[in-house]
Amino acid sequence: MCGCGGWMHTEGVEERISREGDPTWFVRSECRPCQWVVGVDVPVGQVDGLVDRLMWTDDARHRLDRVPPYAVPVLRELVEGFARTRRQRVITYDLIDQAKTGDMVSWDSDAEQRLANVPAPVRAMARVELERTAVDRGERAVTVALMEEVKARYFGMAAQRDDA
Repeated sequence: MCGCGGWMHTEGVEERISREGDPTWFVRSECRPCQWVVGVDVPVGQVDGLVDRLMWTDDARHRLDRVPPYAVPVLRELVEGFARTRRQRVITYDLIDQAKTGDMVSWDSDAEQRLANVPAPVRAMARVELERTAVDRGERAVTVALMEEVKARYFGMAAQRDDA
């Protein structure tokens, strides 16, 4: 609640990297009666009491805006339904991919933590490639070892192109 007695409403969520290099969310809220605006950085996923409804981060909304207009309602319903089943109020860039794959592949906590340090647009591509590789191999989890192997494969390909 605001000092004027009005309710604070969440206006937006941004995915960020803190000065220490940790992924965070910047939650923007506004009191509509007095128009007071406030923002707060919170660790990823710790938005209890700050987000009052299902919200798309700015990065996720940007990704949704790039989908063909006829596919937006279908994707929105898929992703929002997936978020509700997981009891999440914030839809992130990565959550869109998780909803599309049905979250078939689990992630070791160390691998998930490592992936969180990658910038959002690259992180989504990396998540898809790592999950695809795990599925192709019949593995049910993405591990740090798998991440290292995929990373070496891509960096190895880049080095070969530079030598040619």
